[in-house]
Amino acid sequence: MKILIVEDNSRVSSLLKRGLESQQYQVYISEDAEDAIVLLNKITFDLAITDIMLPKMSGIDLCKLIKQQYPDLPIIMLTALGTIDEKIEGFDAGADDYMVKPFEIRELYVRIKAILQRRSIKNKEAYLNDLEYYDLKIDKKFNRVFRNGAEIELTPKEFKLLVFLVSNAERILTREEIAENVWGNHFDTGTNYIDVYIAYLRKKIDKNFDHKLIHTKPGVGFIFASQL
Repeated sequence: MKILIVEDNSRVSSLLKRGLESQQYQVYISEDAEDAIVLLNKITFDLAITDIMLPKMSGIDLCKLIKQQYPDLPIIMLTALGTIDEKIEGFDAGADDYMVKPFEIRELYVRIKAILQRRSIKNKEAYLNDLEYYDLKIDKKFNRVFRNGAEIELTPKEFKLLVFLVSNAERILTREEIAENVWGNHFDTGTNYIDVYIAYLRKKIDKNFDHKLIHTKPGVGFIFASQL
């Protein structure tokens, strides 16, 4: 599990990093919101913890931006601002939880565990639901794919790749994101393994249709979209 901490106080960030790593989480530190955005675009995180009072951009604005780009990423605000109005502003920005400094690290562990458990249950429930986009339909229960009513045969790995693409439709996905979420690891950025599987999918999903759904963003990655 990967956790992003956005905190400009090195003492607090070091405390959080040591504590969370003792709980077997992988922890990444950003001292400001701009650096956090760079990391978010490179790494798939399971949870983010952010202060509100940050240089360059407030934690409130960062939270709003994260929820726009990564709506399923849980966020805990960890801040010295503790009035009711400040908490309401944080939750209105999209925070999933809100803790006030000084805090008890064991309480943070419990809150993180609860949020991740809820997210896991939500993801399992979502996995059972069919996916539909444009004229494509995915029956996830029986691993069947249809485009314009015609069934398309896919290998298990092609199916998993397509589900990930469609689940993130209209968002550019890097090769690293695809590798981590579909294959469960990181591939050397020099490999063309991802490109090969994208080509396999294109032959089956797009080749016989005038309207293409799988698109390449040169130098960035791929996007599943009906229009660019």
